[in-house]
Amino acid sequence: MSIAIVTGSGGLIGSEAVRFLTGRGLEVIGIDNDMRARFFGPEASTRLSWTGLQRNNKRYTHIETDIRDSRPIDELFARFSSEIALVVHAAAQPSHDWAAQDPPTDFMINAGGTLNMLQATRRHCPEAVFIFCSTNKVYGDTPNRLPLIEQETRWDLPSSHRFGMHGIDESMTIDNSMHSLFGVSKCAADLMVQEYGRYFGMRTACFRCGCVTGPTHAGAFLHGFLSYLVKCAVSDQQYTIIGYKGKQVRDNIHAFDLANAFWHFFENPQIGAVYNIGGGRYASCSVIEAIRCTEDLTGHPMKFSYSAQSRAGDHVWWISDNRRFARDYPNWRLTRNISDMILEIHDEFLEKVRLSRSPAPRRRRVGVSA
Repeated sequence: MSIAIVTGSGGLIGSEAVRFLTGRGLEVIGIDNDMRARFFGPEASTRLSWTGLQRNNKRYTHIETDIRDSRPIDELFARFSSEIALVVHAAAQPSHDWAAQDPPTDFMINAGGTLNMLQATRRHCPEAVFIFCSTNKVYGDTPNRLPLIEQETRWDLPSSHRFGMHGIDESMTIDNSMHSLFGVSKCAADLMVQEYGRYFGMRTACFRCGCVTGPTHAGAFLHGFLSYLVKCAVSDQQYTIIGYKGKQVRDNIHAFDLANAFWHFFENPQIGAVYNIGGGRYASCSVIEAIRCTEDLTGHPMKFSYSAQSRAGDHVWWISDNRRFARDYPNWRLTRNISDMILEIHDEFLEKVRLSRSPAPRRRRVGVSA
């Protein structure tokens, strides 16, 4: 029996990884203690997600514990030891706004929790593949020094720039920039995962993600841009655009496509690998473009306000260059673009909030320029 350990198993990435891995025959032990409800309030709780996995997936076992506590983590790994073939570490404090409110908690979860997971893996199942969900925030605000050009609906790079056609690759420095406290804690964890790979010969990978999203994403004001935006549109709440004239660009990757990337790495792992991964130009949008796409979908204008004060360490423009991962794993593909993701999120929220519209608003597929 091969076992996968998935931390943050009730969250967007973790729950998608659980479904993906159990669908391919692995037994999955999930770790989640619903800290997301503490971070962002009861609407962001993961409890329903992992209780649903428990109820509906016979290959899933749940452990409600805290990754900051090394003792239960070590005991779990000792119990299953060499049966553990894969560790997907997706648990995190994911918001740089929240990190500024409580830097010690943020660091102990993101850096300390990752160290606990690495130590338990090295001690009890050193041959297991260890996948860490890192972030593009490890690059700090270095991307903001790029020669960006203001266009009608987005900031962008000229195609002649080395990052212009395909996005930012792993050669960008992580030094001499403002990271946000969240970026620092994730950067510390990222470097530790690399070091356990290179120093101890473990099969580790850091996936430096752009925006990850999907219909199960519990978007909140402080985290989950696309999900929260669509949620505001569906429930007729006001959305706040924060800085950069709403022209800041993000690439978005569906959680399924990310889980599929994990699987490809698991089947053919490397030591100390680092990958930028996201939607690339194929699935990128500015905030303004996302609002327009959502308005076309819902058929009514969206309520929004604008705050000129941008977040410290935030990116004006981020598009991931996926080519390093694609070279190593040429059978991996992105399967959803921005319109696909907005449509899925929209329909999921309609079902959840059960809007009193009869019939449901007619929708049409729309595109977002990339």
